[in-house]
Amino acid sequence: MTQVDIRHAIDPRTTKTLDTDGLRNEFHVDGLFVPGEVKLTYSHYDRMILGSVTPDGGSLTVDEVQNTGTKTVLERREMGVLNIGPEAGTVTVGGKSYEMEKGDVLYIGMGSGPVEFSGAARFYLVCTPAHRAIATRLIKPADAKRVELGSKETANERVIIQFLHPDVQETCQLTMGYTQFLPGSLWNTMPAHLHDRRMEAYLYFDLDEGSRVFHFMGEPNETRHIVMSNEEAVISPPWSIHSGAGTGAYTFCWAMAGDNTDFTDMDFVAMEDLR
Repeated sequence: MTQVDIRHAIDPRTTKTLDTDGLRNEFHVDGLFVPGEVKLTYSHYDRMILGSVTPDGGSLTVDEVQNTGTKTVLERREMGVLNIGPEAGTVTVGGKSYEMEKGDVLYIGMGSGPVEFSGAARFYLVCTPAHRAIATRLIKPADAKRVELGSKETANERVIIQFLHPDVQETCQLTMGYTQFLPGSLWNTMPAHLHDRRMEAYLYFDLDEGSRVFHFMGEPNETRHIVMSNEEAVISPPWSIHSGAGTGAYTFCWAMAGDNTDFTDMDFVAMEDLR
C-alpha cells in the first residue's frame, strides 16, 4: 500500500501566525522524484493528491491508497500524469500501454484500476475526486491549446499550454497544464488573482541547480513567499494568491480542482491592492 503525506486545510488567520518553517510544512512539497519510489501528498483542499513516480528503469504501480478509502485509488477518482522528462516512459492502464515523451500528459478516467509506470521517465501525477468515467487519453503538446500572454516589457512573456481543459480534454473536475517562458521572462501569473471556487498546485521544474523561484502566496493584503527549488511543488489554498518569479529559466505545471473547470473564472487583484 502506498504511503501518503497528509496536508490538512488551514484558514488564512492561522496562516498569518506561521513562520518560514511553518509555511513550508503546510504548503511546500519537496522530496519528490526519488529513484525507485512513489511519493504522494494528500491535500485536504479539494481532496487533491499530487506526487511523483520515478521507476528509474524499472516498474512501479499506483494502486491502493489508504486515504481514499477504496480498493484502488481510481475507484472514485480521475488522474492526470505529466512526464517532466528528459527520458521517455510507459504508463499502462487497463491493459493498454501509453508511451509518454517529455511534455506529454495522460488523462486517466475513473474506474481504470491500477496504474503501472515503467521506464526512465519522471512522472508527476495529480489525482482528484470524480463522479463518472471518462475514457483515458494521451495528449501530445501539439494537441493541446496554446495561449500566449504577457510581454517582454513586463518580463512575463509566456505560453500557457492547456491539456486537461474543456477545450481539449473533458474531465470531471481536474484541470491541468504547464506554462513555459520566452527568453528573459521570469514572472508568472502577474497581476495576481484568486479563485475561491477551486484550489491549485504548482510544480516548478526545468530549473538550473543554482536557480530558485520565489512563490508568492497569502491573502492579497498580506502576502508571503516560499522559496522553491527544482522539481518541488506548492499547494495553493482557494483563498490565496499564487504567483512567482524566478532567478533563471523554469517551467511550471499547474493543476486545479474545485467547483468548475472554467480556466478564466478568476478574480484579479490590482497591483495597488497587494501588500
